[in-house]
Amino acid sequence: MPDVINTATFPLIAKTISGLEDALFKELETLGATGVMKLNRAVSFSGNQEMMYKVNYACRTALRILKPLFHFEILEQKDLYEKIYEFPWEDYLDAEHSLAIDAVISYTVFTNSQFVAQKSKDAIVDRLRDKLGKRPSVDLENPDLKINVHLFKDSCTVALDSSGQSLHRRGYRKSTGPAPINEVLAAGLVKLSEWDTTTPLFDPMCGSGTLLIEAAMLAKNMPAGYFREEWGFMKWRDFDVTLWVKVKEGCNALISEVPLKMHGSDRADRAIESARENLRFTALYDDITLEVKSFEDSIPPFEKGFIISNPPYDERLQIDDSLVFYKMIGDTLKRKYAGYTAWFISSDIESIKFIGLRPSRRIPVFNGPLECRFIKFDLFAGKKNVTRNA
Repeated sequence: MPDVINTATFPLIAKTISGLEDALFKELETLGATGVMKLNRAVSFSGNQEMMYKVNYACRTALRILKPLFHFEILEQKDLYEKIYEFPWEDYLDAEHSLAIDAVISYTVFTNSQFVAQKSKDAIVDRLRDKLGKRPSVDLENPDLKINVHLFKDSCTVALDSSGQSLHRRGYRKSTGPAPINEVLAAGLVKLSEWDTTTPLFDPMCGSGTLLIEAAMLAKNMPAGYFREEWGFMKWRDFDVTLWVKVKEGCNALISEVPLKMHGSDRADRAIESARENLRFTALYDDITLEVKSFEDSIPPFEKGFIISNPPYDERLQIDDSLVFYKMIGDTLKRKYAGYTAWFISSDIESIKFIGLRPSRRIPVFNGPLECRFIKFDLFAGKKNVTRNA
């Protein structure tokens, strides 16, 4: 029998985007998690059922929250099926329910994650068929139980995915333009920038408004899952609806109606229309002003402020000439935005050097499969902005 992990106060794992581990670590501590430890693209911590619900509802920089069930060593491939078969899955799943397996492998005796998922699924459904006389079905889109199998070298951890769909699916984005930024990444960038939530904020290439919405939700202390309706744990046998309501009400009671100074612009009419639709849905329409305007033609919306933006780059959107584009960003910053602090994310590491300003910080972070740099420029009046490659 595999080693079963204690279920009173149990370990949890929050998955995130590479580069956001520090931000997630700090956020989990702020939410009251204990035993917080940074991992690769994840942070582990300890908590009870209430903490698991709270992190799913309130955490901005986590993609999903896993609850480990058991772990074991794999010395040869047959160990995977045998050890997973031994676990009492009938305590978690009926034959009438559905399941899905998400497998992640690194440096193991297996070379194909789909094969691992298939063998794990076979072990679980065979166990339930032998115990209950009927096999459960597989539902990859909306299963009753989503199971994560993680293999690293000779160690295997089997966990329940308490989130269900990825937590970046906030529920508020009703309209998008091309290549929208992931909501978790947007929230992470706002946190990495150390924006103080009171300084006026401007996104000059705002697309459908995700960065601005995430910043506004942070400033108002609005839970990340405020507009979301479903989580994976709601289908678990031990789902405690009374506790869930308590968690939501406790988080919602902290929402502030603080006034915001935020502005977004984009050269594309369609992008601004998408942003307006999303703002209307979130009831943040009065907090964020929007206009159709290119950055080079922009007029600073505030005397001094903060810029956070995700400009288009060739891997996501075609721009006529990336070198000219980034030079335009730098020229516009120098001519118009003295007194601002500006942050830009880009995977175009070479072209971004043509901004021609000395960055004060460079943070590696991934946008999907793209390795990016999140770069800060402090824009002083006079000669302090010495030109230097980024």
